[in-house]
Order: sequence, then C-alpha cells, then structure tokens
Amino acid sequence: MGAKVLERFPAGSPRGSWPAEEYAARRRAEGLPATVVMDLRSDAFLVVVPANEED
Repeated sequence: MGAKVLERFPAGSPRGSWPAEEYAARRRAEGLPATVVMDLRSDAFLVVVPANEED
C-alpha cells in the first residue's frame, strides 16, 4: 500500500507551531484520511493520504 503526499512542511517550524498537524486536521475535516509522517531524509513533515490503486 502506498501513500500520496498532499503537502510538505519543514521540520524547523517555530516553537509551538504545528503547521503539518493543522493542515492534516483541515483535510480530515473535509473527509480525507490525512496523516502526518516524518521524512528523515529531507527533515520534513509530510501530510499523506492512502494512494488509490489507479495512481
């Protein structure tokens, strides 16, 4: 099973700021099963959704 990246956020956000989590919460409110994962290679948080078989 793969995942589709909706958005990337740098890991160095200001203290108390969670832009990836906030973005994912807005997508979940729209009905998308958005999840935040950490990409260690790029030092970024990714907001992902499960990929469709057609993608």
